[in-house]
Amino acid sequence: MKRIWEFVREHPLLIGIAVLFVVYQVFGDALPTLDLEAALETISESLGKLTYLAVGTLAFLETGAFVGLVFPGETAVIVAGAIAGNGTTSIVLTIAIVWFSAWAGDSASFYLGKRLGKSFILRHGPKVRITPERFEQVEDYFGKYGGRTILVGRFLGLVRALAPFIAGSSGMTYRAFVPYSVLGTGLWAATFSLLGYFLANNLDQAEALASTGIFVFGAVVGVLIGGYLAIRYMRVPENRTKLARRLGGYRLGRPVMAFGRRVEPQARFFWNRLTPGELGLEFSTLMAVLAVALFVVIGYGVEIGQNVAPTPGDVTAFDISDELRAGWLNEVAQAVTKLGSAWVTLAVALAAAIILARAKMWPELAILVVALAITHVAVPSLKELIDRPRPDGGLTGVSGDAWPSGHAAYAIIYPWLALTIAVRGPTKLASATAVIVTGVAIATAVGLSRVYLRVHYLSDVNAGAALGVAVFALCAAVALLVVHFRDNGEEA
Repeated sequence: MKRIWEFVREHPLLIGIAVLFVVYQVFGDALPTLDLEAALETISESLGKLTYLAVGTLAFLETGAFVGLVFPGETAVIVAGAIAGNGTTSIVLTIAIVWFSAWAGDSASFYLGKRLGKSFILRHGPKVRITPERFEQVEDYFGKYGGRTILVGRFLGLVRALAPFIAGSSGMTYRAFVPYSVLGTGLWAATFSLLGYFLANNLDQAEALASTGIFVFGAVVGVLIGGYLAIRYMRVPENRTKLARRLGGYRLGRPVMAFGRRVEPQARFFWNRLTPGELGLEFSTLMAVLAVALFVVIGYGVEIGQNVAPTPGDVTAFDISDELRAGWLNEVAQAVTKLGSAWVTLAVALAAAIILARAKMWPELAILVVALAITHVAVPSLKELIDRPRPDGGLTGVSGDAWPSGHAAYAIIYPWLALTIAVRGPTKLASATAVIVTGVAIATAVGLSRVYLRVHYLSDVNAGAALGVAVFALCAAVALLVVHFRDNGEEA
C-alpha cells in the first residue's frame, strides 16, 4: 500500500487522467452532445490542404519551441487524421509530415539544450510554464531511464516537451539521441493520425467503443502500476534474494526460479536495448531505419494502389529529366543503370560472399545472402500486387510492371557493402566516410538513371530503394540478436 501511495504522489498526471476518464464515463450522459461529423466537416472546409502546413507547424513547435507545455500536440494530429478520414487530405502524407516535423522539432530542441544548457531554461522557463519543479521532475526521469525517455516520453506531454532539450543539455550525443527520436515520433505520428482517421470513418461506433474504454483503460493502468511497483521492488538486491528464498521453499517455486535464471540474460538484453549503449544503440538505429523505410514502402503502396497515375513528384522529376536530356547523358545513364540489374548485383554479391567467407565474417555473409533472397522475392510480388504500368516514352527496352523499381532495390547492396567495410574493416574515419559516400552515390545514380531513362517513376525508385533498405536493416537486426544469443549460450 505504501508503494502505491508513493506512485500516486510521483505520477499525479496519470492518476488525474484516470479519474477524469472515470468521471466522464459515469456522468457523460449529462454533458452537452457534440456533433462530431458537423465539426469535422467545418474544419475540413476551413483548412483543406492547409491542414498539412498547420499540423506540421504545430508538431514542430511542440518540442522545438515548448508549445507542448500549453497545447497538447495530439489534439492537432487527431484532427488532421480525421480530416484525412473525410477524404480532404491524404493520411499517408499526413503521417509523413507529422513524423518529419516532430523529429525536426526534437532535433531543434536537442541542439538548443546543447547550446544553451540547463541554466537558460531555468532562468526563462517560468515564462512558458516551465517551473524548476517541473524541469527537475523530467530531468530526474531522464536521468533514471536514459534514451527510453525519448521513445516512451513522446506519449507523455510534459516529458515530450522537455526531454529533447534535457538530452542536449545533459551531454547526450545526437548519434545516441536520434534513433529513439525517430522511433518515438514515428509511433506517435502514426498512432494519433490513424486514431483520428478511423474515428472520422467510424463515428457511429464511437459511443460503443467509449462504453468499453473504461475497462481497457483501467486494465492498462493496473498493469502499469503493478509493473512499476514490481520493477522498483526487484531493483533492490535484498528483495531479489528474499523472493528467491521464498520461491525456493515451494515445490512449484523451484521450476520458476530455474526458468527465470535461464531467460534472465535474454530478458536483460531486450531491456538494455531501450537504453543507449554500443549494442543497444546499434540495434535501436537499425529499428529506426527499418521504421522509416517500411513507412516509405507502405505509404507509396497505399497511395499508388489507389491511383496508379504519376504523383506530382513524378511529373516534376520527368520535367527536370527532359531539360537535362543530351546524347552523351543518355549513354551514361544506360551504363549506370546496368549496375542495378539483377545479374550485375548478384555477381557483386557472389564476389563479396567469397571475401566474407574467407574472412570468416559469417553474420555479414548471412545478412547479404538472406537480404538478397528476400529482396528478389519481394520485388516481383509487390509488382504483381500493385500492377502499375510503365511510363510512356522509355529510352531502353523494359518489360513488366513499374512499382517498385527492382534496380533501385537491388542497388542497395552497394551502400550495405560499403557500410560493412567501414564498420567491420580496419579503415580510418576519412576512408570509411569515403567508402560509404561512394556506396550511397552508386545506389542513388542507379535510381536516378531509371527516372532519366523514363522506365520508372520517381515514386517507383523511392519505394524500391526503401524496400532494399528495409530488408537489409531487418536482416541485420535479426543477425544482431542471433549473435548475441549464440555468444550468451557459449558463455553459459
